[in-house]
Amino acid sequence: LKHRTGLKPREAGEWQKAADSMYLPYDDEIKIHPQDDDFLEKEPWDLDSIPSEKFPLLLHFHPLVIYRHQVIKQADVVLALFLLGDEFGFEEKRRNFEYYDKLTTGDSSLSVSIQSIIAFELGNMKKGESYLRYALMMDLGDVGGNVKSGLHMASMGGTWMAIINGIAGMRDYNGEVSFRPRLPGKIRRLRFPLTIKGRQIEVNIDRTKVVYTLINGDAIDITHEDEPVRLTRDTPVWSKVYEV
Repeated sequence: LKHRTGLKPREAGEWQKAADSMYLPYDDEIKIHPQDDDFLEKEPWDLDSIPSEKFPLLLHFHPLVIYRHQVIKQADVVLALFLLGDEFGFEEKRRNFEYYDKLTTGDSSLSVSIQSIIAFELGNMKKGESYLRYALMMDLGDVGGNVKSGLHMASMGGTWMAIINGIAGMRDYNGEVSFRPRLPGKIRRLRFPLTIKGRQIEVNIDRTKVVYTLINGDAIDITHEDEPVRLTRDTPVWSKVYEV
């Protein structure tokens, strides 16, 4: 890939330098990461007071009105809690999620899938399932009233993520794949295939257990509930699924 793209060693070094120098705002009083330096100085927008016909906000309010308030159309900080989840503690995730959740309009079709993933991780199964259902119905139910203009392809991918990363609790940090499955509500079983590092595996989850099976490829190590699991060809491994 480096050869095909013409990537130079110095470029990767510049990326690392930029990453190490990146400014990450943090408020010591309420212990969350603000969207920006001025975000917490603005008045929170009570979204419950806005009639449903006034959404999306950008189509009904001037940007100068919107930008004077604490309000966001998609879960940006919450996305970081997922993508860089190994950099945040549980309580830190909870504080940030709860703070931003009530300020998020969901005007972006890409937001609810990420909110669903973190809600499931925090054990809020009801909210996680609610966001997942919203994502599922984005096109099936024409939630935004604009499916006539085309399908929300990225949102479809987000729905898949809400199921695999949310319900099955799959994470991939530093090349280490882990699972922490929880089945919400009336869902009794979840079964899906995955390709990890060139190996094909199957994950089969029910209310009490999960079965990991290596279908094709060399042995591979994964993690289930912080416990190491080694998968070998055609030898299923059973692990317990814990109630929330």
